[in-house]
Amino acid sequence: MAECIATTLAQADLGEHPNPQKSIAVIQAGTGVGKSAAYASTAIAMAMERKTRVLISTATVALQEQLMTKDLPALAASMDKPFAFALAKGRGRYVCKLKLERLVGSGSVEDALFDSDDVVDAARFGSELTQEAAEERRYAFYESMAMMLAKGQWDGDRDTLADTPDPGDWQAVAAERHTCTVRHCPRFRDCSYYQARNRLAESNVIVANHDLVLASLGTKTLPDLDNCLVIFDEGHHLPAVALDQFASSMDLSSLRWLDRLPKILQDVSTTLHLQLTEDVTTVASQLKAALTQLARMALEMVHATTDGKDGTLRFAHGKLPDALTDPVTLIHGHAQGLSKALEALGAEVKLLAKEDPPQAMRCSQLFAKMGALAPKLGSVVSTSALLLEHGPQPLAKWLQARTESNYLVLTAHACPIVPGDLLRQFLWSQVRGAVVTSATLASCGNFDYFLQEAGLANNPNAQALEVSSPFNYATQGTLTVVQTKADPKDAVAYTAEMVAALMADIAEVKRGALVLFTSKAQMRTATEALPGYLQDMVLVQGTASRAKLLATHSARVETGYPSVIFGLQSFGEGLDLPGALCETVFITKLPFAPPSDPVDEARAEWLRSVGRDPFNELVIPATGIKLLQWTGRAIRTEEDQAAVICYDKRLVLQAYGRRMLAGLPPYKLEKRVL
Repeated sequence: MAECIATTLAQADLGEHPNPQKSIAVIQAGTGVGKSAAYASTAIAMAMERKTRVLISTATVALQEQLMTKDLPALAASMDKPFAFALAKGRGRYVCKLKLERLVGSGSVEDALFDSDDVVDAARFGSELTQEAAEERRYAFYESMAMMLAKGQWDGDRDTLADTPDPGDWQAVAAERHTCTVRHCPRFRDCSYYQARNRLAESNVIVANHDLVLASLGTKTLPDLDNCLVIFDEGHHLPAVALDQFASSMDLSSLRWLDRLPKILQDVSTTLHLQLTEDVTTVASQLKAALTQLARMALEMVHATTDGKDGTLRFAHGKLPDALTDPVTLIHGHAQGLSKALEALGAEVKLLAKEDPPQAMRCSQLFAKMGALAPKLGSVVSTSALLLEHGPQPLAKWLQARTESNYLVLTAHACPIVPGDLLRQFLWSQVRGAVVTSATLASCGNFDYFLQEAGLANNPNAQALEVSSPFNYATQGTLTVVQTKADPKDAVAYTAEMVAALMADIAEVKRGALVLFTSKAQMRTATEALPGYLQDMVLVQGTASRAKLLATHSARVETGYPSVIFGLQSFGEGLDLPGALCETVFITKLPFAPPSDPVDEARAEWLRSVGRDPFNELVIPATGIKLLQWTGRAIRTEEDQAAVICYDKRLVLQAYGRRMLAGLPPYKLEKRVL
C-alpha cells in the first residue's frame, strides 16, 4: 500500500505548473493492513522533502482522535525530521468572544433568545422549566465560559468543554463567517478560531473531516488542494458528504426572523449613519407573505398525500408543480433583494470599522447582530433557486412536514442526485495528488460502483488497488446463511421466523455478540420477543449513549458474563470489538437502504427514465458495501475466531446475493435450513 501511495504522489505536480500532472490512488485496504501507517509515513515523508503539506481528511471523530492522539505522535517520534500536526475544525466549533462579552456584559440573554428561532427552552427541556429559569440557566452557562476564558482555563473550543453544551445555547455565541469582521474585530488578536487557524498555518500535517474539506472549497481555510498532498481516509463516505454539502433547504414554518431583519438593518444603518439600498421593511413583508402562502399550499399538498399526517412529498422528475412556480419565483426575487441589501450594508460596516478604529467595537457587534440572520436568508435564496432549476438531469425536490415538541415544522428541500458529478466538478478539478482509502470501497468484487459515485470513473489519472487483509478468514471465521421458509420480502412472516431463530442462537452466546438490524421496527420486535432469561444479557441501542453501552458490554464480557448488543446501521460501521467482545455477528436481513429517501427515489426515477436499472446500478452495489462493513465487525485481529450468521437466504439463492457474497472476505461458508 505504501509503495502504491509513494508512486502515485510522486507523479503529482504541485503548485504553479503550465500542464500539471494529476495522480490519484483509490485503495481498499482490509482490516489489519495498517492504512494510517501506510499513508501517513509515506505522504508525510514525501511532503517534507517537497516542502509542502499533507491534508488528511476523515469521516468520523473516532478516526480523527486516533490520528491525533496515537498514530501521528508515534510517527513523529520515529521520523528523523520532526513535523507538526494540527486538527482543523469548522469555525462554529469555537466561541466568539465578542458575542460572549455582549451577552455577559448586558446581564441578560434576551438577545440570544430573540435571535434564535429554536423552540424555546420550556419546550425543549420540559414544561416545568419557565422561560425565566431558562434565561438564568443560559446566563450562568455564558458567565462560566467567560470566566474560564479570562483565567486561561479554556481555549474557546466547544469540544474541550467538560459538558457538551445545548445546541441552542452554543449557537448564540458560536463564531460564524457571517458575523465576523475578521481583522477589524477588536478581539481578532485573541480570537479562539484565528488562533487555531494560526496553528494550522504552522503545521506540516492537517487533520480535517470530509465536510470541512468540501465546505472550504474556494476559501483559504485549508491548504490549497493543488499545492498539497491529500489523503481521504474513510473515503467511502465522500459521495454522501458531497450530496449533503450541495443540498439546500428552507424553513417555511418559523418566520419570526423576517420581522427582526428589517428592524436590525435599520438600527444598524441609523446607529452608524449609513444608507440602506432597499426599502427592507416592505421587501421583508413581501417575502414573509410569499413564504406564508407557499407554506399553506405546501401543507395542503403534503396532507393530501398522507391523509392529514406528517410526511414527505417528493415532486416527480424534479418538476416543481405549476401552482408553486409563481410563489417560489416571488420568494427568490424578494430574498435576493434583501440579501443584496444585507451584503451592501455589511460591506459598509466593515469599511467603517477599518477606517474609523474607535468605532471598530461597535461596528463588529452590530455586524455580528446583522450577520446572524444571513444564513437563514441565504438558505431561502439558494433553495428557491434550486427549486426553480430544471435541466436534463433533474434535482430531487420535496416538501416535509414533521412535528417537534408539539410544533409543526414545514420545510422545502432541493438536492443534486449524482454525487460523482459534484466531486468531479468541485473537488477533483482542484486536487493534484491524492489517496482515497477505506476498508470498504469495492462492492461485489470490483471498484466500478465507488469510482462512479466518487466521480473518478474513466479518470485516466486514477488507479485502483485492493490490498487484502492479513487475516486468514477461511480459518478464523465462518459465514452461516440461514434459510428461512418465509421470503424476506414478506416482512411480517419473515421477521417472526427470523426472530425465533435469533432467540435460539442468542441463547448459545457464551461471551460477546452483536446483532445488526435493518430497521427500528425490526429491532423493537426482537427486543419485545426476548424471553426473561435473555433480557439481562441484551443491550439495546438507544437505551443509553453509545459509549455507555460499549463500556457496559466490555465490563460484562471481561467479568465472564455473556453480553449481546442490539444495534442499527451506525453500529455496523466503525465499531471495534476485538476478541471475546464480539465472537458472533448476527445479520438479521440484507441491509438494503429504505426506499423512502427522496434523493435515492429521485435518482432511481431518473435512471429508469433513461433506460437504466437502478437496482443493479445502485441498490445492489450499495448494499454490498454495507454488508462488507457489517461482516467486518466480526474479525478484528489476527487471533480472533468469529462467526457471522445471516438470516437472509437471498445471499445464496439470488444472483444478486451471490454477487454480494463474492465481494466479502473468504469466510468458510455454511448453510442452515430452518
